Amino acid sequence: MSTPTAMPACLYIVATPIGNLTDMTPHAVDILKQVAIIACEDTRTSGKLLSHFGIDTKDKKSSKTDDTKAPANHNNLDDSEAVGKQKGHNKLWAYHEHNSAIQTPKIIEMIQQGHSVALISDAGTPLVSDPGYQLVQAAHAAGVTVSPIVGASAAIAALSVAGLPSDRFSFIGFLPAKTHGRQKQLTALNSRTETLIFYEAPHRIITSLEDMATIFGADRDVAFCRELTKTFETVRKSTLGDLVEFVKADDNQQRGEIVVVVAGVDAAQDTDDISIHDKLLQRLLEDLSVKKAAALASDITGVKKNALYQRLLDLQAE
Repeated sequence: MSTPTAMPACLYIVATPIGNLTDMTPHAVDILKQVAIIACEDTRTSGKLLSHFGIDTKDKKSSKTDDTKAPANHNNLDDSEAVGKQKGHNKLWAYHEHNSAIQTPKIIEMIQQGHSVALISDAGTPLVSDPGYQLVQAAHAAGVTVSPIVGASAAIAALSVAGLPSDRFSFIGFLPAKTHGRQKQLTALNSRTETLIFYEAPHRIITSLEDMATIFGADRDVAFCRELTKTFETVRKSTLGDLVEFVKADDNQQRGEIVVVVAGVDAAQDTDDISIHDKLLQRLLEDLSVKKAAALASDITGVKKNALYQRLLDLQAE
């Protein structure tokens, strides 16, 4: 019987907590302890996190390594063997938008030489409004295995508590900092029917909310999620008009990590708006039942099926 061969080295995309450190998974800690390199946005920020979990960023291993302590389902983490020959090797590498062009080929080369690498962000799941896309793209192009180590994500956490439709959503991330660019993007998003998820910086939150209220409408439903999982967490469901006043009135709401979850346009749509689809609905009624026509029209227009169903009934009665 042949001896099973170790799996090749890998690029791990490792999620870290967005606030509450107890959200760090044992799997993530295990991976970060054993990889040869940890690529991160800010070595100081990540260094504090790693220190909290007893993850040494100075690899003091000698040329002999113990490759028997592999995490469950990832028994390939013997990749610090060669790197560990250099006593005191720093396994924490800075990886951000300003050095990604230089660091990406170096990291890919490390993995190809048999050393697994973990990518982390300052908080949450990497690549969600964070650097890393180029590295993952390069890994796939080079035939390198990419594996997610799942955990916290501010966008998904906010969506889960927003009380808005979650079957269809788009992550928009940060809006442009300049007024013209921000308003232009919001105008382009105004007709979108799915739930929209935004990140925003504290110093721009009021102007961004004001622009949203102006362009989307003050009565559009929204959820304001601030400092999720932290001590002074805020989750507030309201309309954009009310939210602007709430944030203006409380300086504390203009601090910390902010996620704004906005309902799609159909959530604020009334029957008069739906009437723009009457021609389509009348055509569908010629061949389909009201129920089937509503379902098909919903797929075509993105408008909620229940609203279209009611409009079809109204058209039948006319």
